[in-house]
Amino acid sequence: MNEKNESIEIVDFDEGFAADFARLNYEWIEKYFAVERHDREILDHPQEYIIDRGGRIFMAVADGTAVGTVALIPAGEGVLELTKMGVSPEFRGQGIANLLMQACIEHARQSAPCMIFLESSRILEPAITLYRKFGFVETPTDPNSEYARADIRMELAIESPNM
Repeated sequence: MNEKNESIEIVDFDEGFAADFARLNYEWIEKYFAVERHDREILDHPQEYIIDRGGRIFMAVADGTAVGTVALIPAGEGVLELTKMGVSPEFRGQGIANLLMQACIEHARQSAPCMIFLESSRILEPAITLYRKFGFVETPTDPNSEYARADIRMELAIESPNM
């Protein structure tokens, strides 16, 4: 880890982070895409659309400020959707996305065996590279995706720790 990364803490979401969760995601979505209805639902109501449905949101915090986030949402028996990963532009390149991914995978291992999937856009090359680094493999896209921008779907199988 580099020096700046050492001061990053990954914590669980609480309502005090709701505005940060929205800000961190609207920031990248608005830069590259149009904000879609499903984005607004999740970002404006994370408690209802993620936490209350058994999901989990991780926040990366530096000196008391939220600088990154990611969510996992149950999507069926043994299936989790990784969604809404964002890191503040001034904190990118410091390994924060790696820490967030590690937190997601560790959480998924608690329910192993399971599968994590995500939908993204090939425009987001650094994100796609990150997912591949963690072992995600490309699978056929879902024609019924909630997101018009989704042109890539990826999965990661999480084995039971005893396997």
